[in-house]
Amino acid sequence: MSTLLELDRVAAHYGPVQALRDVSLTVREGEVVAVLGANGAGKTTTLRAISGVVSRHGSIELDGKQLKGGPEAAAKAGVAHVPEGRGTFVDLTVTENLKLGAYVRRDRGVKADIERVSRYFPWMLERGGQRAGTLSGGEQQMLALGRALMSRPRLLLLDEPSLGLAPLVVREFFRIVRELNEKEGLTVLVVEQDARIALSASHRAYVLEVGRVALSGPSAELRDDESIRRSYLGY
Repeated sequence: MSTLLELDRVAAHYGPVQALRDVSLTVREGEVVAVLGANGAGKTTTLRAISGVVSRHGSIELDGKQLKGGPEAAAKAGVAHVPEGRGTFVDLTVTENLKLGAYVRRDRGVKADIERVSRYFPWMLERGGQRAGTLSGGEQQMLALGRALMSRPRLLLLDEPSLGLAPLVVREFFRIVRELNEKEGLTVLVVEQDARIALSASHRAYVLEVGRVALSGPSAELRDDESIRRSYLGY
């Protein structure tokens, strides 16, 4: 598989506080890669640096080209970012939220893609006129994913998708992510507090510690190494 995303010695700050320190990682096309670590390790900042939400230093390449600028530039380059907290537009309907996901596109396939996305989430067609703010937390998370898929991204960034959701909903969410990866070849970089489910759903993983990559490797190996689990993953 060819490399789709490459970070080389990326650093980022929030004012005087350095959140990332020389983070280097790669994501190959068609992979699901997890970023793990304790709160404050720099996981969310890594995604924000890729999507241009925070200023950063170092090199970020998507498909061999430097990824520069803010969120709109990243979206046009093919990056879709589902932020922590879902970010649905609560006063808009389900269908309106989906259509907003296609704002960077200039083709006429939006209607067909609403039907495509609804194959993964059949309830979205049935409840297209319902306001997003009246959905359950799990449904809003699914809608945020569906909206991101509407842009037909090269790279999907997922930030803490399990946050605040029941275990059954989390399992269903990651089942759909795996299905998207297997059926459509979708490349995913996911930040997740729940190391168990992230390692089960991903091919490889990076573990961050105080803004640096502490270790990386195949997810199955990290999941089965008891010393790594106890020292870095908290279970």
